[in-house]
Amino acid sequence: MDAREKSRSTILESSRHKRVPVFVMMPVDIFGIDSTGTPRIRKIKALSISLKALKLAGVYGIAVEVWWGVVERFSPCEYNWFLYEELFRLVSESGLKLHVSLCFHSNTHLSIRTGGVSLPLWIQEIGDDNRDIYYQDKNGSSNDDYLTLGVDKLPLFYGRTALQCYEDFMLSFVNKFDSFIGSAIEEISVGLGPSGELRYPAHPSGDGRWKFPGIGEFQCYDKYMMEDLKMTACHEGKPQWGDKGPQNAGCYNSLPPGVPFFEDGQESFLSDYGRFFLEWYSGKLICHADAILAKAANVLQKYQENKQNPVILVAKIGGIYWWYQTLSHPAELTAGYYNTALRDGYDPVASVLSRHGAALHISCLEMMDSETPPAYCCSPEGLLQQIRTASNKRIHLIGRNTSERFDQKGLGQILANCYHPQAEAVKSFTYFRMNHKIFAVENWNNFVPFVRKMSTDL
Repeated sequence: MDAREKSRSTILESSRHKRVPVFVMMPVDIFGIDSTGTPRIRKIKALSISLKALKLAGVYGIAVEVWWGVVERFSPCEYNWFLYEELFRLVSESGLKLHVSLCFHSNTHLSIRTGGVSLPLWIQEIGDDNRDIYYQDKNGSSNDDYLTLGVDKLPLFYGRTALQCYEDFMLSFVNKFDSFIGSAIEEISVGLGPSGELRYPAHPSGDGRWKFPGIGEFQCYDKYMMEDLKMTACHEGKPQWGDKGPQNAGCYNSLPPGVPFFEDGQESFLSDYGRFFLEWYSGKLICHADAILAKAANVLQKYQENKQNPVILVAKIGGIYWWYQTLSHPAELTAGYYNTALRDGYDPVASVLSRHGAALHISCLEMMDSETPPAYCCSPEGLLQQIRTASNKRIHLIGRNTSERFDQKGLGQILANCYHPQAEAVKSFTYFRMNHKIFAVENWNNFVPFVRKMSTDL
């Protein structure tokens, strides 16, 4: 643990707490386009009533996604915060706190019915001329949900690098909502990849390429990442390793048996080449997180250090739990987590977050091993336990469910994971997400007691 990480880690020494604040995430279709083409908050009266009901039920706050593609939509450095000013005021006046997620990704592939939110239009125009600003697989298929980390330091965006675009957005947000931060806004999550999570888009959903429980594919074939791979291989004295990624790693929907790279053999993940590639691939992701979180921590420093109302900086990771009980953990490897039965891939993630005083946001809290298909070697419980161990005494954990659960068994599993007997209670929990189902009588009658248990000293 380096000096910076050690100094940051002291935040956990006196942080034992027993109440877990529950945030509920806003509906995915909260914004709509009116007849004039202007974005508006949809069904604002119904939303106000819903917020008041959640407050009465004991819900602590609302999680709101703040989209790059909404705020800086038309032109670089032209930020329009109008919708969020209105939305934050509505939530605050309901007596609820805010967890804000700064989203540098698109969700159009997940929101076919509502259209979703794309990346800014001016970014898409650049991407129309240069598809290499997006992650690419070995067949050249690109994923335009998030910019490749290969452009983090390249001034391809009207003279700015991707990192400068993210930083400028964060600065504009802080300048606009200074009066809310630390009072209404208590947690700020900074997007680090697809779905806001620190990972590669190795398991793309919505376009037909991947389906569960496929192992996924490595996403390093844009020209900028390939140039970096070539340079790294040359420095290693193995220029032949820099021509391409593993050629024996199967396809999106392959299963591990029979895929040589993920088995124990001469050309596998255990070979010298396999270790070289995976260290480079995962290392680039760690550096990406380090760079963005450093900028976020600098922008939010005065709010994080406020002793009366400290703001929590948050980073999300993906819950890649299928094939977890195999030797190679192939689905995690393609996503960028160099985690195998022989190597802890989450300790480096925890170290980076600790260095910047960030909490780790992890999903899967409602999931049980016994409810997953045995043939796919799943272990959401094992994954969560490993992340707890990696995080212990260094960083806070923030929890979330992956799928909607209103039944007592699923809600009970969330409660048990939030108050694990051998670990620090999670700092907060985000329920994913608000919609009409949550207010249905049979669901509401389970949800309200769950919230009240979470909000009471145990």
